[in-house]
Amino acid sequence: MKVLANDGISKSGIDALEKSGFEVITTKVAQEQLSNFINEHDISVVLVRSATKIRKDIIDSCPKLKIIGRGGVGMDNIDVQYAKDKGLAVINTPAASSESVAELVFAHLYGGVRFLFDANKNMPLEGDSRFKDLKKAYAKGKELRGKTLGIIGIGRIGQAVARIAIGIGMKVVAFDPFIEKIDLELEFFDGQKVNFPLVTIPKEAVLKQADFLTLHVPAQKEYIIGKSELDMMQKGAAIINAARGGVIDEVALLEALESNQIAFAGLDTFEDEPKPAIQVLMNQKVSLSPHIGAATMEAQDRIGVELAAQIIDILK
Repeated sequence: MKVLANDGISKSGIDALEKSGFEVITTKVAQEQLSNFINEHDISVVLVRSATKIRKDIIDSCPKLKIIGRGGVGMDNIDVQYAKDKGLAVINTPAASSESVAELVFAHLYGGVRFLFDANKNMPLEGDSRFKDLKKAYAKGKELRGKTLGIIGIGRIGQAVARIAIGIGMKVVAFDPFIEKIDLELEFFDGQKVNFPLVTIPKEAVLKQADFLTLHVPAQKEYIIGKSELDMMQKGAAIINAARGGVIDEVALLEALESNQIAFAGLDTFEDEPKPAIQVLMNQKVSLSPHIGAATMEAQDRIGVELAAQIIDILK
């Protein structure tokens, strides 16, 4: 049987599949040519990430397809229920990239509180001529330790973020409409473990308490954070979105940044991908990354192995 990994798969994933008798194809097929390619090459399994979309038209036109796999958590680029109704298995890897996303959140946070996202733009241009001026401009940084991190969505990724925050001495407050309380387990390098109970609170309370806010929710039809939510936050707070584009009203965010209601934002996802609004990209108070939350070597390795294991379990 043949597996098309249209958005790529790790070598460890390929090795596991080939060892079980699968042929793995890593050719990148254009969206409009995908149905024909699947049929012409008798593809049984198609694996995607966020780039390739598997909608009803592909599902209907590819009768030999047995499994649709998503390397990652969110499956908003797949018509999941329709595929299941047609008898296809739909799989993903919800736990494989949690730590990678969580670490990117803190990359944006640390870069934000020490102005690194701006300093890295200005130092190459003016570091030799205005060193003292730049030093003065970036001399009012803050520490994360002792501050309050608000988390909207305390699922696997939100919990990974919470563990890092607790580990560096932050207070954590969280809102999740589906989770009332969790028991976080913090595991240390020497094998010691500490359990940390966390009870969720109302969204408004999180917004009002948070020095920094991070979002970990699936794609939404409406904004999770709009003007009214931004106005509730402490003046000078910051916000990170490494979840999905469209959960923050970017127009309202830019207005909040302009008025200094929000000190800075870190965005890994955008309303309009792959062409984010130029006003967002050019804003000097926004730390930017191109939707790379799960894009670490370790996460990709885990994703490939986990996908392979599920495919083998289903088809072998």
